[in-house]
Amino acid sequence: MFLGQYSHSLDAKGRITIPARFREELNAGLVITRGYSAYLIAYPEEEWIKLAEKIADVPKTSHMARSYGRFVFGGAFEATLDSAGRVLIPPFLRRYAHLDQEAIIVGVNTYIEIWGPEIWHQTLDSDAENMDAILTEMARMGV
Repeated sequence: MFLGQYSHSLDAKGRITIPARFREELNAGLVITRGYSAYLIAYPEEEWIKLAEKIADVPKTSHMARSYGRFVFGGAFEATLDSAGRVLIPPFLRRYAHLDQEAIIVGVNTYIEIWGPEIWHQTLDSDAENMDAILTEMARMGV
């Protein structure tokens, strides 16, 4: 399980150090793809496979399903941790998430989000302002 928030620098090659407590679950490999706004999602290999299987089961005749598949798979990058626990973020994904020198790595249960600090703080502020609506929707979903 991935929990917590960590701030790490990107090196000149675009690599970021993954928090030590996350590394064991990522040793088999990970897939990094675009998030649903200007952030990245890093899935452990087993979680990526589960997502890929669900997407493979949706009808190819659905325009929405094809668009979602292009978004998720077209923006994906298979990665491995190096001996120092770093992972390369390719340039196209760094641009998408507005990652420059710093990144916020957030554990979100079964996956990791990688944010540029400015957008992360804006998102946290927005979520805090909308917490009543968020809680109402979560209750509607049974959480």
